[in-house]
Amino acid sequence: MKKESSGEIYKKRKTIVEPVFGQIKKNMDFWGLSVRGFIKAGGEFSLVCAAHNIKKIVLSIRYNLEHLKEDKLIPMAA
Repeated sequence: MKKESSGEIYKKRKTIVEPVFGQIKKNMDFWGLSVRGFIKAGGEFSLVCAAHNIKKIVLSIRYNLEHLKEDKLIPMAA
């Protein structure tokens, strides 16, 4: 990297963006696009990302419901 600030941004990318792509590839078994064209590929990838986010939401709700059954208070972010 030519600038030190670029290196700092690249380091943050490893912890913010890259794990999501790994989770999509491994957990959802998504290794490539099945359509051609920029618009169609973008649509397919958007669908995969939406499915990933819905899966995370469902897991979060399930986790919270399990802890509510145990009469534990869950701190909620404002």
